[in-house]
Amino acid sequence: MYDWPYPISLTMIHMAFCSTLAFLLVRIFKIVDAISLTRDVYVSSVAPIGALYALSLWLSNSAYIYLSVSFIQMLKALMPVAVYSIGVLLSKESFKSTTMLNMITISVGVAIAAYGEAMFNGWGVMLQLGAVLFEATRLVLIQILLTSRGISLNPITTLYYVAPCCFVFLSIPWFAVEFPILRGLSSFKPDFMVFGLNCVCAFGLNLAVFLLVGKTSALTMNVAGVVKDWLLIAFSWSVIKDSVTLINLAGYGLAFLGVCYYNHCKLQAMRAKEMQKKAAEADEEAGRLLEEPRQVEQEVNAVERR
Repeated sequence: MYDWPYPISLTMIHMAFCSTLAFLLVRIFKIVDAISLTRDVYVSSVAPIGALYALSLWLSNSAYIYLSVSFIQMLKALMPVAVYSIGVLLSKESFKSTTMLNMITISVGVAIAAYGEAMFNGWGVMLQLGAVLFEATRLVLIQILLTSRGISLNPITTLYYVAPCCFVFLSIPWFAVEFPILRGLSSFKPDFMVFGLNCVCAFGLNLAVFLLVGKTSALTMNVAGVVKDWLLIAFSWSVIKDSVTLINLAGYGLAFLGVCYYNHCKLQAMRAKEMQKKAAEADEEAGRLLEEPRQVEQEVNAVERR
């Protein structure tokens, strides 16, 4: 609609805006406290996450050039499959045949949706699948590199550290792919209203995602993502006039049921873990209460002997 198909440049503008705003909030206005990270921690933990985030954003934004909004949301249903598979490979998840069968069901549903897609484009599908793969790897690495070390970043400090790193990594393909083309566009005049509102939306989106995961859990994010996907499919069909076929909906419906079952199993596992933790705390408290009378009795006996 705007005839500006340069996803790397757009993503870099987003990251520059997020970096600047996060810097102002942390260093100038001091709304949140800066978390001090050593250079070794930043290079070994934050930099890989920023690199994967840059690749994910680059590929996912590029996919919109070739695919419809509705079909991209259907392909994103593969996220639990990618997260679980990478988690198993990196020993963060235990392999279960029932869970793998559920992952296969989701994959089959997405395959059916792809078969019924009227605007199918192989290159666009590869870009979106690559984005899903990098995003899933980033989510798993956050658990391995940050959570395991006890590093907890709030939404603003996450943007403060990750956005500049993401910008630097995006600049590498930008100089090779888009810079030579943009240098020759002498007639292009950016609409600051359009780009400004776009940056504000990008900052709000990143802030909302990090805040949601920080205040609730990644499971809540997955559940909310399912609702968001249906809303975007309805929006693209009714407003943007994307073509959505019955085969599309049937395939995505199957994948949707698989994602819902996966989230249900995750929720049950979280509840069981919380109950075990509460039971262990109750046993520890009961043991402490039983131990106190014995200690008192021993002290009384010691006094009487004296």
